[in-house]
Amino acid sequence: MKTYMAKKGDVDAQWHVVDLDGQVLGRAATTIATLLMGKHRPEYTPHVDTGDFVIVINAEKARLTGRKDVQRRVTRFSGYPDGLHEASLGEEFRRHPTRVVTNAVRRMLPKSRLGKQMLTKLKVYAGSDHPHQAQQPQPYAL
Repeated sequence: MKTYMAKKGDVDAQWHVVDLDGQVLGRAATTIATLLMGKHRPEYTPHVDTGDFVIVINAEKARLTGRKDVQRRVTRFSGYPDGLHEASLGEEFRRHPTRVVTNAVRRMLPKSRLGKQMLTKLKVYAGSDHPHQAQQPQPYAL
């Protein structure tokens, strides 16, 4: 018996559209991370990017459960002295919904160069329009 290991150019990446309208953010992020890593494919190989492209629409309509919008804090640092910005997750979600969705997915990917490469295949949009119609993305039901 031989174990199949995918090579860099072996896998054809597909395009998926995920609609977050009314979906719970964390549960949707796990599915999106699985698609980006390629764990849904039988030829999944841990050290090769076998994942697909994911387009996320209606990011502003995702839901947060419990009291995360009030209790969880989000921090950013500009790199300058006194450049630490802190806000609640709900406030950050109202201002920048795409940033919150991207960070939720990013934290579920591998913490390596390969994980950063996988994150480049994620396209997040606050509304229902996206400029990727030419790639003929298929809708993905959560």
